[in-house]
Amino acid sequence: MRRILYISFCMALIACEDPKTETNPTDSASTIEKVEDVVADKSDLVVVEGNIFTEYYPGKKAIKFQGPQDNEERRHGKWLFFSEDGVELSMTVYHHGKKHGHSIVKYPNGQLRYVGEYANDKQIGIWKTYDTEGKLGEEKDYGDAEE
Repeated sequence: MRRILYISFCMALIACEDPKTETNPTDSASTIEKVEDVVADKSDLVVVEGNIFTEYYPGKKAIKFQGPQDNEERRHGKWLFFSEDGVELSMTVYHHGKKHGHSIVKYPNGQLRYVGEYANDKQIGIWKTYDTEGKLGEEKDYGDAEE
């Protein structure tokens, strides 16, 4: 997500240049090359061992995402998302690329943010949201899974 924001920011800077100001055409090209380098580095951040996919944060050996994949490289099983500090921020169960099972999302302080269940990428059952201190905020019933 940060890369997308960085790329968007760089592209916006290039697009917003004052046309009255003379610029060196190589400056814009240089910025684009740097953006492309950041995107190209993505492959260095991903490791797949067996069926376990792991993505790391740039410049760190901190895990960002981790979970198993099926034979078609779709998420399949329990996937975890971590902060740059190593705090587990979410756990979602997938079935052949679709959210299918429990999902738990936490605030950076470790408190629950929301919990619920998916069936074929759709929210089902009762979902609960919490405030940053862990106090139950809202409950919403999404009903039963469609057959």
